[in-house]
Amino acid sequence: MSAVGEQLPELRIPITRTLIVATAIAGRDYQDVHHDPELARERGSKDVFMNILTSNGLVGRYVTDWAGPAARLRKVAIRLGAPNYPGDVMTMTGEVTEVDGELVTVAVRGANSLGAHVTGTVTLTVGNTR
Repeated sequence: MSAVGEQLPELRIPITRTLIVATAIAGRDYQDVHHDPELARERGSKDVFMNILTSNGLVGRYVTDWAGPAARLRKVAIRLGAPNYPGDVMTMTGEVTEVDGELVTVAVRGANSLGAHVTGTVTLTVGNTR
């Protein structure tokens, strides 16, 4: 059973150009800033950067990997901050902030060398396998 204050283990995710481009295309996000470095720079970015769908998916993966196979996401509420650029590493951290029976809320943060890339909360049911 999870307890308020429980810390999730850190997860370090290398941010590669392949991760950024492949996940954007897989999510049908064809915005050029996610796959074309020259156009991304023309638009004021230093390089291509991760899209929000990928960040959302990584947050979900982080929490469900911790919670186990019976876990079911109920709500994911995130906010983006510093971009995830190729060559950086995003370190995911989390803490249980509320427990109500099988319903657990986790505060999450994914940070890179520029600061917080993603922050938010995930609410999930954890089931009986943990």
